[in-house]
Amino acid sequence: MSKQAQMDKLQAMVNDIKYTMMTTITDKNRLHSCPMNTTETSIGAKEIWFIGHKPSETVDNIKTNPEVNLAYASQDDKSYLSIAGRAELVEDKDKLDELWSVMYNAYFEKGKEDPSVQLIKVVPHGAEYWANGNAIASAVKMTAAAVTDTAIEKSLGDNFSIEL
Repeated sequence: MSKQAQMDKLQAMVNDIKYTMMTTITDKNRLHSCPMNTTETSIGAKEIWFIGHKPSETVDNIKTNPEVNLAYASQDDKSYLSIAGRAELVEDKDKLDELWSVMYNAYFEKGKEDPSVQLIKVVPHGAEYWANGNAIASAVKMTAAAVTDTAIEKSLGDNFSIEL
């Protein structure tokens, strides 16, 4: 698969799933994860945008260590995506206007004028993708391997890593 085809696959997956678990590193060097709604993504332009809260552990962690991981999972086609990147805390009224939807009014008392609104941009530098492929074929392969006490000879699906 070409690099462009891989990037297209990643872009489509993020667009379809929308929600991710964003993992940050705490000041005690521990991992902290929280669910985030992906508001806009452009894998090619190396930008994945989120709207978060300023008084939060996630934002505090980004201030001290901007390295993050985004984990996406699609139960429909049994595919998984892990994106490693660097987060930036952005103050940009025009970008906020572009990304804002009425859904966020439920989280921010004063809407997009709320002082706790925080734009987060993740600049990805790498990703890994896994897909289990056909569930029936995978089950047959796993059963055959278990019954014969052997390892699975062929991969159960697609897997690739890509530097961005």
